Amino acid sequence: TCLWLVGKIHSCRWKSKTKPNGKKPPTEEKKQYLETEYTKVRVVDFDLKELVVLPTEIDLNEWLASNTTTFFNLINLQYSTISEFCTGDTCQAMTACNTTYYWYDEKGKKTKCTAPQYVDFVMSLVQKLVTDEDIFPTKYGKEFPNAFDTLVKKICKYLFHVLAHIYWAHYRETVAMDLHGHLNTLYTHFIVFVREFNLVDPKETVIMDDLSEVLCAPLPPAQNHVTER
Repeated sequence: TCLWLVGKIHSCRWKSKTKPNGKKPPTEEKKQYLETEYTKVRVVDFDLKELVVLPTEIDLNEWLASNTTTFFNLINLQYSTISEFCTGDTCQAMTACNTTYYWYDEKGKKTKCTAPQYVDFVMSLVQKLVTDEDIFPTKYGKEFPNAFDTLVKKICKYLFHVLAHIYWAHYRETVAMDLHGHLNTLYTHFIVFVREFNLVDPKETVIMDDLSEVLCAPLPPAQNHVTER
């Protein structure tokens, strides 16, 4: 159970809401999420790296499955808090920093879509995978598929895209709702997890390396405490 999660995880409806005066947010010259007053805000006071290490008595695939499902639920929930601001007008493309993400369907067809459409594709695909007993088995004695690690890597890549978009396009709204401590903690936990098991290509996460290095570094002793109410 994640200690910083407040409230019950619920399913979210992903719709592109169009506002009459919707405008595409201007590119920020300064990344607000890197400012010290925000990066120091967390909701736990311990090293998250301790949470991702594989317990000796747990099967690797079981560990990957459990954590991947948890991250899916938490990132789904985190996105739901800003989904009303992520519309076809405000986010006409799925962007993060200087990167635009395109969706590839099952046939490999490349599609440019709005951010809410992209997130809808991601969450629908991951939901389908994690609830498939042949891929994420929950019954005792049932084995994981041979390419399970490949599927986990695919899921984690997509979930990273969603986190990166939230920071890049919706951090101001997150701060306004006083949820940046939750986002920082979730992001840090996710990054140390994918690094521990080499689940996401560093070339994929490089766009957020500045934030990752700040958040994943141990807090100074004077700040090693819960700062989020």
